[in-house]
Amino acid sequence: MSANRTALYGQADHDLAPSAPDAIQLSPLMVGSSDIAGIETESLNAITVRAPAGAIERRFVLAHALRVLAPGARLTAFAPKDRGGLRLKKELEAFGCEVGESARRHNRICMVVRPEEPKGLDEAIAAGAPRQIAENGLWTQPGVFSWDRLDTGTNALLQVLPEFSGAGADFGAGIGLLALNVLASKKVTKLTLVELDRRAVELAKRNVADPRADFVWDDVRGETGLKDLDFIVSNPPFHEGGGEDKTLGQAFIRAAADALRKGGALWMVANRHLPYEAILAESFAKVRLVAEGGGYKVFEARK
Repeated sequence: MSANRTALYGQADHDLAPSAPDAIQLSPLMVGSSDIAGIETESLNAITVRAPAGAIERRFVLAHALRVLAPGARLTAFAPKDRGGLRLKKELEAFGCEVGESARRHNRICMVVRPEEPKGLDEAIAAGAPRQIAENGLWTQPGVFSWDRLDTGTNALLQVLPEFSGAGADFGAGIGLLALNVLASKKVTKLTLVELDRRAVELAKRNVADPRADFVWDDVRGETGLKDLDFIVSNPPFHEGGGEDKTLGQAFIRAAADALRKGGALWMVANRHLPYEAILAESFAKVRLVAEGGGYKVFEARK
């Protein structure tokens, strides 16, 4: 084992928890990262974890972090107090760790030395692993968007989607719910599912068993390479780093306009309070409010 083999889970914050510049990135939200579940047991000398907010996901990540560390190696985990930070110490103690805790910038920072025999790792990993929903047979995992329920916004869009034809894309495809509906039309020749969360991409591959589907692990806000599409469907995110960010949806709208052919259509859903009308009007020739209710609005925008 290399003396400097270290890892980082999530965006670095060297003010809270320094990490090596050559640390292996393990967050599924970082394109090109490695999967923490695929790292060899007891193979790392140190790992820094920006702990997720969701309890099941957080324990899953912490358990894997302890699994991949060599005995005596260091784990540093941190999170905002109101997004899991207050629970970090007890969760690590439950794994059999002696925990040193500090606070900085409204975050709790916990440091542990991996014990020879941590407790409860297998149970926490099993609880956060991919699972199949009995009701509909779809695969999901704690931590992906709306992992344990049908998102209300997605459902609002599903209620009004037309029958599409030609080549299209799903921007922010999640585990593939919208894609399944779109591909119900035999007139669709190809659908590219673009998603930032690697876990969701892998789940969508299991859920959408259709040869017309193509799966892309990428950030819609970057250069997807998609051009001259006939249609795009999207339920864009509007939270990042724990706070609301309207620029996410605005970036999705601009990316959709760039990827569509002239006359192509974007069908998207948004929370009613989000100010997307101006950017839609700026990016598209014609915009129509298709439906509104339950706190959501659905738009059709034609280029």
